[in-house]
Amino acid sequence: MRVSTNQLYSQKMNGILSAQSKWMKSGEQLSSGRRVINPSDDPLAASQNIMVSQSESKNQQFATARIFARNSMSAQLSITSNMVTVINNVFETIVAATDEYSDQDRESYAQQLEGFKQELLNLGNKTDGNGRYIFAGYKTDKPPFVADENSGKVSYVGGEERITQKVDDNRSMIIAHTGREAFLSQPSNPIKEPSEKPGKEVNSESDVFASIDMAIKALKMPYSNATDEQKNEAKVLMDKANRGIRNNLNNFSSVEAVLGLQLQELDQLDSLGSERSISNKVRSGELVDADWVATISEYYQQQAALQASFKAFTDLKGMSLFEVYR
Repeated sequence: MRVSTNQLYSQKMNGILSAQSKWMKSGEQLSSGRRVINPSDDPLAASQNIMVSQSESKNQQFATARIFARNSMSAQLSITSNMVTVINNVFETIVAATDEYSDQDRESYAQQLEGFKQELLNLGNKTDGNGRYIFAGYKTDKPPFVADENSGKVSYVGGEERITQKVDDNRSMIIAHTGREAFLSQPSNPIKEPSEKPGKEVNSESDVFASIDMAIKALKMPYSNATDEQKNEAKVLMDKANRGIRNNLNNFSSVEAVLGLQLQELDQLDSLGSERSISNKVRSGELVDADWVATISEYYQQQAALQASFKAFTDLKGMSLFEVYR
C-alpha cells in the first residue's frame, strides 16, 4: 500500500488538531471549574443536573414566598397584639364601671369606651406599606370597617375570603385573617348567655363593636334617678357586654396565637429550605463540577500529547526521499 506525502501531512495535522482540541477542552474545564460544560460532555449528568436546578429554583421560589408571608403575618400579628391590649383595657373599664352608680363617673367610663372603640376601628382599618388594608381579605382597596355617622354602628364591608400563601410543597398558611374572623367571630369555646332552660343557652355577642356599644348605652342611661327596671336593664346590658368582650378577647388571642405559631413554623421551613439548598448545591457539584486533581492531570497529559503531535509533525519533513539522499 502506497502512502503519499500529502496523506502523511494530513494525518499528522489531524493529530495536532485533535490533541489541541482535547487540550483546550481540559483548559476550559480547568478555568470554569466544571466537568460538564455542554450536555454532550455527559448527557446523563447534564439531564440530572437540570432536575437538580429545577428543584433549587422551586426551593428559592418558596423561600421568596415565605418572606412575603412573614412580612404579612408580622404586620397582622403586631396589630393583633395591640388589639389584645385595647380589648383588655375595654374589659377592665367595663368591670370597673359595672358597680359605679355616679352618673358623672359612668359618663366618664362611657367616653373611655368610645375612645377604645375608635382605637379598635383604626386598628381594623390599618394598611400595610403599600396602602393595602390588612384585615380586608382580598378587597384591599377600601377600608373593611365603616362606622355609621348617626348611630355609630360599625359594619364590616371587607372581603370574606382570608388570604393564604403556599410556603412549601405541602404547606399553605393563612397570612391574613379577615376583619370578620378577627373582630366579629366567636372563639372555639365561647361563653354562653345564661338561660332559664338548661341546654338552651346561646352564644354571647361576637361583634366587638356591638359589645362596646352595649356597655356605652348602659353607662349613658341616667342612673341616679332611674327605676329598678331601668337599672336592671342597664345591668343586663353591662353583663352581656362583659361576656361578649371576654369572647372577643379569647378570639383575638386565638388569632394572635395562630399567627405566632405560623411564624415559628416559617423559621423551621426556612431552615429546611437552607438544608435543601445546600444538598442541591452538593449534588450539582457531584454531577457537573470538575475534580481538580483529575482535571489538572488531564490538562498536562493533553498538553504533552499536543507537544508530541507537534514534534511528530516537525519530524515528518525528515522522512522525504529528497532529505534522505541529499
